[in-house]
Amino acid sequence: IEKLRDNCNEKRDLAIIDLLYSTGIRVGELVNLNIDDIDLEGRECIVYGKGDKERRVYFDAKAKVHLKDYINTRTDKALFVTLDAPHDRLKISGVEIRLRKLGRKLSLERVHPHKFRRSMATRAIDKGMPIEQVQKILGHSQIDTTMQYAMVNQNNVKTAHQKYLA
Repeated sequence: IEKLRDNCNEKRDLAIIDLLYSTGIRVGELVNLNIDDIDLEGRECIVYGKGDKERRVYFDAKAKVHLKDYINTRTDKALFVTLDAPHDRLKISGVEIRLRKLGRKLSLERVHPHKFRRSMATRAIDKGMPIEQVQKILGHSQIDTTMQYAMVNQNNVKTAHQKYLA
């Protein structure tokens, strides 16, 4: 993710990478965002997940900077649009193709939008975020779905044991 971010030249692509990674949203949720769904000051946005369920997600300071830079170049409703005129709303396949292309340029294999979601969830769990909160952010109705992201890190187990039991 850092390698992609550091070698990204398009404001739009940088905003996509940061938003996917810091929020953990699905690519389908990303492409349906409108500019007015973004609250830069609150560093949050409203997304519509599976079954049109609405949820609030939050983004980090880096994403705010890159989103602001990108939004300042835009004038219409859709947040992410094609780079070439007539600037249609970006589709899921457009995001997938673009990320794969950026990855190939950097000799990174299998770069896919869902990896950003998975990375965010794993990072949140590793840093100690309660699984129920990760579930809410990801928009999972079942905790079992979220548990798939909880790869047990032995160092975390030791740290948690020392914190809670030792």
